Amino acid sequence: MFKRMVTACIAVLIVGCTGLPDDVEPVVGFDSERYLGKWHEIARLDHSFERNLERVTATYGLNEDGSISVLNKGFNTQKGEWRQAEGVAKPMGSRDVGHLKVSFFGPFYGTYAVFELADDYSYTFVSGYNTDYLWLLAREPQLSPEVRERFIAQSQSLGFETDDLIWVVTE
Repeated sequence: MFKRMVTACIAVLIVGCTGLPDDVEPVVGFDSERYLGKWHEIARLDHSFERNLERVTATYGLNEDGSISVLNKGFNTQKGEWRQAEGVAKPMGSRDVGHLKVSFFGPFYGTYAVFELADDYSYTFVSGYNTDYLWLLAREPQLSPEVRERFIAQSQSLGFETDDLIWVVTE
């Protein structure tokens, strides 16, 4: 009985981290092959796993099994050294929907929800499983003020605390 309860609790925790925040709708028409390559982190909400990181990039590649390799890299300004984390991403359902699950820690996955994506794949707005996780990524280290303003407005309308955004030093 105890074993079943523990298993059920673990399952709830794992599934709970792959949901979506209220009103966040992943993009449809998502093409993972066009999404591959290097992205620069322009803005984010703060988390311990990225604290003190600047010049942050995410590089996505295609694995033989069809999953996506993830390499996140950033410069830790407190320690004066580069940090990186490797992971894997997999679609949560249909491959043409920008709702993936990402893992950096074995069987534990978290949501990676693309809720806006430029037609030319030059920038993207990404959410985690709740409104504590938010990123603005771009192919280039700089992004127009118009896109930044749209990111803030859209994110704020979805319940994200945009006053807490960290605008990342990219170069």
